[in-house]
Amino acid sequence: MFETFLTAFTTFFATIGPVDVVVLFAALTARHSPVERRRMALKGTLFAAAILVVFGLAGEPLLRLFGISLPALRVAGGILLLLISLDMVFVRESGGSTATDEEKDEAMTRPDISVVPLATPLLAGPGAIGSAILLVSGNSHDIGLEIMVFAGLFAVLLMGYLMMLAATGVQRALGVTGVHVISRIFGVLLAALAVQFVFDGLKGSGLFG
Repeated sequence: MFETFLTAFTTFFATIGPVDVVVLFAALTARHSPVERRRMALKGTLFAAAILVVFGLAGEPLLRLFGISLPALRVAGGILLLLISLDMVFVRESGGSTATDEEKDEAMTRPDISVVPLATPLLAGPGAIGSAILLVSGNSHDIGLEIMVFAGLFAVLLMGYLMMLAATGVQRALGVTGVHVISRIFGVLLAALAVQFVFDGLKGSGLFG
């Protein structure tokens, strides 16, 4: 169970990227008061948690509805996570784990960024949603393991929320170099997990005997 929690925590930490979110949150809320920043951080975190829990729980029924097998999801999810991990390792921005430039520009004019772009796509982006479906569906045979997946998710979201409360200090302490170092480390871990998902999917597909 601890291994499942650790896998979920690492995967969600990499796909949500709380450190990157904090840096963007600090920039997007620079003109807001501390009270407004705390309100937006809490609202955004709760909305993101709801989105990811819904997709996690609805993932397997959706797979059955569209006739998608779990091995196929593992291969597709593994490829998606591998692409995100490459962006993290080479410090490239993409819509898979962060907001696009257009979304950031639009957010600068919004009075409230808690739902868009904070909850989605910053916290609950395509990578995090895909991970939720993949991890919950892969452990649907054991309610205890499902709980560990959600525990890993909530731990990452709680960490992100607490960091957003001290966004300015975190940004100043880590600096650009610190953020990039953390991104690269978790990018490598995510790449390894992504490849393992692909291996598990290919093994479960029965294509190779």
